[in-house]
Amino acid sequence: MPAPDRPQRTTHFGFREVPESAKDDLVAGVFHSVANKYDLMNDLMSLGVHRLWKQFATEASGVRGGFRVLDVAGGTGDLAAKFAVRAGRRGQVVVADINDSMLGVGRERLADRGIAGNVSFVRANAENLPFPEDYFDRVTIAFGLRNVTHIERALASMLRVLKPGGALLVLEFSRPVFPGLNKLYDAYSFNVLPWLGRVVARDADSYRYLAESIRKHPDQETLKTMMQQAGFERVEYHNLSGGIVALHKGYKF
Repeated sequence: MPAPDRPQRTTHFGFREVPESAKDDLVAGVFHSVANKYDLMNDLMSLGVHRLWKQFATEASGVRGGFRVLDVAGGTGDLAAKFAVRAGRRGQVVVADINDSMLGVGRERLADRGIAGNVSFVRANAENLPFPEDYFDRVTIAFGLRNVTHIERALASMLRVLKPGGALLVLEFSRPVFPGLNKLYDAYSFNVLPWLGRVVARDADSYRYLAESIRKHPDQETLKTMMQQAGFERVEYHNLSGGIVALHKGYKF
């Protein structure tokens, strides 16, 4: 008698439930579509504030000369450019991203800015990073963790490649903490963002997904707990822009 088929495991893709095996391809489709307009859309969507969020993360990272830094889901290279200056010629910055289109844009952007020599680009899945154990002084992931199928696997993978004493920094959209901000934020996310996506990037659906993915991402305390369960210590977070974004930081000892 044949064994009964096992039910297929599902996960969220925005507000849709999809097979786990399909999520990577669906997310890839989003970022292939928006890669060329990604940085412009970030400026428009956040009114330029994303640059301040990334600057805060850069300062909080403590990256200095000679550090090895891995920027996961680093795509267009915003953080990598900042880390390359801080790490200097003796340092190393690796941009890892699962999406070839985003990596291509990142290579071109940094080359145009004359940033080379200590920066490399690697196609890699955050859940299975192809780097040695105990290798990097810092690992960062900015606005990418919510797109990962299994967050706990990605956290474990990032912990593995960190040196003892190294730190992970997660910059991600989170939950507003100011009274009344949720309603305004929802109205903006589900009306203005898809409209901008349609007008500027010719892709409303991808930006509707991005808005939905924020709502499915763990809140500040839940992500802190997940990092602790993965093995990170001294985990703390800072709310930015009233909790619309949060920076989590945890160490490997």
